[in-house]
Amino acid sequence: MSNSNIDIGKQWYALHTKPHKERQVASFLRSRNMEVFLPLLRVNPVNPRAARERPYFPNYIFAHLDLAVTGLSALQWTPGLLRMVEFGGVFGTVPGALIDQLKLRLTEIRSAGGISLQGLRIGDRVRVIDGPFEGYEGVFDARLSGSDRVRVLLELISEFQRRDSGQRSVSVELNVGNITRLSA
Repeated sequence: MSNSNIDIGKQWYALHTKPHKERQVASFLRSRNMEVFLPLLRVNPVNPRAARERPYFPNYIFAHLDLAVTGLSALQWTPGLLRMVEFGGVFGTVPGALIDQLKLRLTEIRSAGGISLQGLRIGDRVRVIDGPFEGYEGVFDARLSGSDRVRVLLELISEFQRRDSGQRSVSVELNVGNITRLSA
């Protein structure tokens, strides 16, 4: 963590944690009287001893801090924390309105009983709405047991392939929240 561009006043910052250390980092920072937001979603794991809540953003939490008051040293030695998210040497701030929207969205998801598959059936057409495959379309193949993950057969079409053989499908596993069903 560098000392570049410490903002004045409280800001929300994204913190990158080690894998599966989000709760540890959040707990540690809370014990130091820091405001922390760790978005969690309820899941139904296959293993009954596994966590029933999982991070909405694995390996990331948000902290509301005034770095000029708190100081970087309060964060640098936090067990389980890798770094503060930076862009070009500047700590990445997250607008408070986005944090509020995330909290509202998580409340909506919880009140709906979790992220739903919106009545998806095998063979339904879907579009990826988030993540590295955003914008691709494909076919819903399966819900993966015990998780909020699904398998989608993405259609990768290029002009060359369209002329020769049509299309090629690739099976990928995605979070259910990253797809939306297309109209029939």
